[in-house]
Amino acid sequence: MSKVIAIANQKGGVGKTTTAINLGASLAVLDKKILLIDADPQANATSGLGFDLKSIEKSIYDCLVEDTIKPEDVILKTDVDGLDLIPSHIDLVGAEIEMLEKEGREQIMKRFLAQTNGQYDYVLIDCSPSLGLLTLNALTAADSVIIPVQCEYFALEGLGKLLNTVKMIQGRLNTSLQIEGFLLTMYDSRLRLSNQVVEEVRQHFQDMVFKTLILRNIRLSEAPSFGKPVIQYDANSNGAINYLNLAKEILENNAIQANA
Repeated sequence: MSKVIAIANQKGGVGKTTTAINLGASLAVLDKKILLIDADPQANATSGLGFDLKSIEKSIYDCLVEDTIKPEDVILKTDVDGLDLIPSHIDLVGAEIEMLEKEGREQIMKRFLAQTNGQYDYVLIDCSPSLGLLTLNALTAADSVIIPVQCEYFALEGLGKLLNTVKMIQGRLNTSLQIEGFLLTMYDSRLRLSNQVVEEVRQHFQDMVFKTLILRNIRLSEAPSFGKPVIQYDANSNGAINYLNLAKEILENNAIQANA
């Protein structure tokens, strides 16, 4: 049975897409079968994995607005063994309006993903930077959510709103939704502010914060322009090592939960 993890934060620029691409690739390198869903109209996860957006024929948009689309109609193989992608498209901007008329509109993605169950170890959903119907669909379909938090000023701003949304979904739409963890991104040990944010987040959320820190890293920033996850672009870089460590931490945590 697949575990579905949404990667969400309504703030932009916190490392959602970077995490989706590189966590997915790292889990695949660790011999897990991964499906990455690009549920952001900006389609950065799609282009960041080397796909030309103009050549995309079917995308997550079609999955959400057409009842007849099957997973095999839309899933693409990436250059990383074990990592598949459901791409995004600019059309996704209009999907929320079209979904409003549908019955059970918050559960469309969940119903679609049910068709893939058993094919993948993990399904990762790269959410858009908003708390609209697309993100609600992702959180309703998910078993857990990873919340990236950048180690910068205003890091905690807006987190309360996101956590309230998670609580609302837990109460009404998805009672089993868990927080997989808060992920501290763009960390620079030389900056006092970075260290203050790490201390504040860990003090506030304690065991819910991943031990792995994602360091600010040039290779990590460069990799998407080459259409590759950082582990393919430069496997020895801090970015590649950080995301591999995050993947291992998630697998260990999940193994502990399964045994418990």
